[in-house]
Amino acid sequence: MKRPGLTDGMRHAALFVERFSECEHFYTKLLGMEIEWRPDEDNVYLTSGRDNLALHRVDGPRDQGQLDHIGFFINDILKIDAWYEFLSENGIEMLTDPRTHRDGARSFYCLDPSGVKVQIIYHKPIAENDRQIQ
Repeated sequence: MKRPGLTDGMRHAALFVERFSECEHFYTKLLGMEIEWRPDEDNVYLTSGRDNLALHRVDGPRDQGQLDHIGFFINDILKIDAWYEFLSENGIEMLTDPRTHRDGARSFYCLDPSGVKVQIIYHKPIAENDRQIQ
């Protein structure tokens, strides 16, 4: 299968943070990101308009570090499944099947060859913002 185009960039990261409130303050008040979505008291999704940073509360240090995953945006929801097939056919280890999330995003997770968790994601607010800019 041929690659289904280019991604729209690595514009998402998810971090595990012990000092959740302080980190939220740092990214919002000091760096100027806005809260895009707070699904619960332990998770918040921030944006500067064309990106997305997820903060996930943890109780203590993690052996695996603070990075949960990085995400590559695809601004066409219909291409998510094509990317899944393409990467699968090229021997990439898949962690999940494509699924639609409760906020309307659609994504799947895989591992890069060194074991970094990568999310391929359609994120409606960013996709719509990109269409308005173009």
